[in-house]
Amino acid sequence: MINGCDHMLTSLKIENVAIIESAAIEFGCGLNVLTGETGAGKSIVIDSINAILGERTSREIIRTGAQNAKVYAVFEDVNDKVREFLDDNGIECEDGVLIINRTLSREGKNICRINGAPVTVSMLREIGAELIDIHGQHDNQSLLSPEKHCGFVDSYAENDGLIADYREKYGRLCDIRSRLKKITTDESSKSQRIDFLTYQIDELEKADITVGERDELKARKALINNSQKVIVSLNAAYEALRADGAGIDMIGEAESEITSASEYMESLGEAAEKITDIRYELDDIAELVRDAMSEVDFDPSELDDIEERLDLLYRMSKKYGATEEEMLDYLAKAREELDNIAFSEEKVKELRKQEKEALAETEAAAEKLTESRKNAGERLSEAICSELEFLDMPNVRFVVKCDDIGLSENGRDGIEFLISANIGEEPKPLAKIASGGELSRIMLAIKNVLAETDGVDTMIFDEIDTGVSGRAAQKIAMKLRSASKGRQVICVTHLAQIAAQGDVHLYISKSVSDGKTYTNIKSLLEEERVEEIARIMGGMEITKLQLESAREMLRNAGNI
Repeated sequence: MINGCDHMLTSLKIENVAIIESAAIEFGCGLNVLTGETGAGKSIVIDSINAILGERTSREIIRTGAQNAKVYAVFEDVNDKVREFLDDNGIECEDGVLIINRTLSREGKNICRINGAPVTVSMLREIGAELIDIHGQHDNQSLLSPEKHCGFVDSYAENDGLIADYREKYGRLCDIRSRLKKITTDESSKSQRIDFLTYQIDELEKADITVGERDELKARKALINNSQKVIVSLNAAYEALRADGAGIDMIGEAESEITSASEYMESLGEAAEKITDIRYELDDIAELVRDAMSEVDFDPSELDDIEERLDLLYRMSKKYGATEEEMLDYLAKAREELDNIAFSEEKVKELRKQEKEALAETEAAAEKLTESRKNAGERLSEAICSELEFLDMPNVRFVVKCDDIGLSENGRDGIEFLISANIGEEPKPLAKIASGGELSRIMLAIKNVLAETDGVDTMIFDEIDTGVSGRAAQKIAMKLRSASKGRQVICVTHLAQIAAQGDVHLYISKSVSDGKTYTNIKSLLEEERVEEIARIMGGMEITKLQLESAREMLRNAGNI
């Protein structure tokens, strides 16, 4: 019987990823289980899904002999958060269908697309967080880190709004305190700083620096150094224009003759006007050349003055900035700092007042966050204990400890999960108590509880059954089946109990041909499922008893 679910990953196509040359996987609603021999490629499927979710992917995954690896994924009837993301980024989404593809080349290039539109890996990561929640074996380790526990509680309490409000107020408090620290130096340091700033300001003001001055001085210096050459050129130019019978006189004669001829030839009228304009232009140029000749005339001491000024600007630039703009900016900041010190008492008084107000606002916001976390912690403890009782941990006590550790970016709460697995034992940190199998069940319980609030439509468990067997394995299988009602769950497993509960059973195998390894993925039919579950149950050869046991497991799960 297939459970109903609206939003899900419907298909995944993998090309040239590790030992998978080409594979097309069709997922369904409810619980999808993936089984197969060790090394067949189950983890590659999860890695491929991670790739389309924007996770870091190495070129090493590209199949030997191929130039690139490709992964395509199709999601149907995506949720409102995903649609909002697509709208915000101008990506069309027809009929709620989302197609993500990612190509990784040996050159390290990533090509990512959503519904045909090019996107960045970070955008894949952002939208991926709303599509799929993947839990792998390494995620159990996050349970052992108290730094991660606050995030679990905040997710359960849906504290996003409270956290944003608190961080805004805490950021303002930190800014005020930073400004206070900057101006509340001791009197000795203050006096030294005043003397130093006064000296720098005086030196810069006396220098009287102007923007562009250095370039102008260098240009003037170049002109002076080449004055003889310039004078010769200008004299020659002026002679060519103004000497008797030279350029302007000849142009004047031509003008007169063309004007005379134009009285009888209308076609020369325009030429007469143009040559008149040219003569006027040449007159202007001649005047400019004459003026330039007077500019070249300079005082012998001017070059020394320029050298001295350039040397001063060079020394100042070593102290206060490479350009005139930077030196003037330094002067402005030095003046501002000196003013701040001079009026520091008034400023400190004002900032102390602001600090008091900001601290009160921050503590009030922190108190709201603490109250929400404590309430959520109690509810989370009850919910997880209920889940763990079902998962064959009936005597467990799961406690969410909340300590005041002082104001920080995340509030003032130090959150830590404690557990007592046996009656009479005081709750202790998970790292000191929980075994691998217990961690798997605790994480499943947490994921199942948080699933009610996270809004993610597909959950993936990569070998959640690590360290589990027997009755506990059966309980995990039932819990996974329960969790898949109304949502899609994909589970990589080595346990027959879990495999039997699957609404869809995908079998992954590998073969060798022409010296290459190939992975094959197929959806199993009824009798094929019986054989695979019997294989999982163990033994070199599958016996009739194992086949009957497998058939009974499937029958009890309602899958026959």
